[in-house]
Amino acid sequence: MGGWLNHGVARPIGNPETGLVVVRGNSGSGKSTLAHRLQLLRDRRLAVVAQDIVRRQILRVPDVPGNASIGLIDTIVRHCLDGGFDVVVEGILGADKYGQMLTRLAEDHWGRSLFVRYELSFEETLRRHASKATSEFGEVEMRQWWREADGLQGVDELVIGPAPSLDETVERIARVMGW
Repeated sequence: MGGWLNHGVARPIGNPETGLVVVRGNSGSGKSTLAHRLQLLRDRRLAVVAQDIVRRQILRVPDVPGNASIGLIDTIVRHCLDGGFDVVVEGILGADKYGQMLTRLAEDHWGRSLFVRYELSFEETLRRHASKATSEFGEVEMRQWWREADGLQGVDELVIGPAPSLDETVERIARVMGW
C-alpha cells in the first residue's frame, strides 16, 4: 500500500480555488468523453488523469488490489492540485481497489471535490461504446470488467443515468464546481 496512504498523515493538497472531480463508471459509459469536454471548458487549467492511461499504458499492470497505478494516480493528482490545476480523475476506478485512495484525495483537498458515477445498463454502455470510431476492446472485455452498483462508501456521488445529454452533464458539473 505504501506511499499513497501518506502513512496516516494527512497533508493538505491544492488550494481553496482548485477543483477535484472523480468520474467513475463502467467501460463505455462516457467517462473519457466527459473528462475531455470538461478539459475543453476549463482550457489549460484542468488536468485529466485517466486510469486506463496510467494503469494500462504507463505501468502495464493488472487491475488488482494494491496495484502500482493506485499510488501513481494519487501522486499525479496531488502534484496537479498543488500546481494550481483543477483535476478530473476518470476510470472504472472500482470502489474495492481505488476507493480509499480517492476518498483520501477528497479529504486532503482544500478546494471543492465532486464524485460522479455513471449508472447505466450494460446494454446502454454497449450502445455508447459502439458509437466510438475505434476501440481496443469489445463486448467480451466489457462483460469481464462490468461492476454492478459500485458506489463509494463515505462520499456523496452524483449519479448520472442514461437520460441527461453530455452537454447537460457538463453544465451540471460546471455549475456544482463553480466553473
